[in-house]
Amino acid sequence: MKNFAIKLVWFTTAYVFFFAVLNQTNVDLRIIMSLHIVGVFLIPYLTYTVLTDNYKTDKTFKDWYEDHPMDTLDEDEDH
Repeated sequence: MKNFAIKLVWFTTAYVFFFAVLNQTNVDLRIIMSLHIVGVFLIPYLTYTVLTDNYKTDKTFKDWYEDHPMDTLDEDEDH
């Protein structure tokens, strides 16, 4: 996880789950609203960061999935 964007995705996901759980408790409304305002800025920042990330790969759609390798998709035409 060298990439900042994936760390931000994990942090934002944890933040949203924490916020959702906190809403089901009897926490003061000012705390909930403060966390909501942070989330309003965090989610668009996450989206911008992921879309503008400078991630490069040499994989193509013909490489299929790394956890279920196939030689190429073109060889699957026999089935």
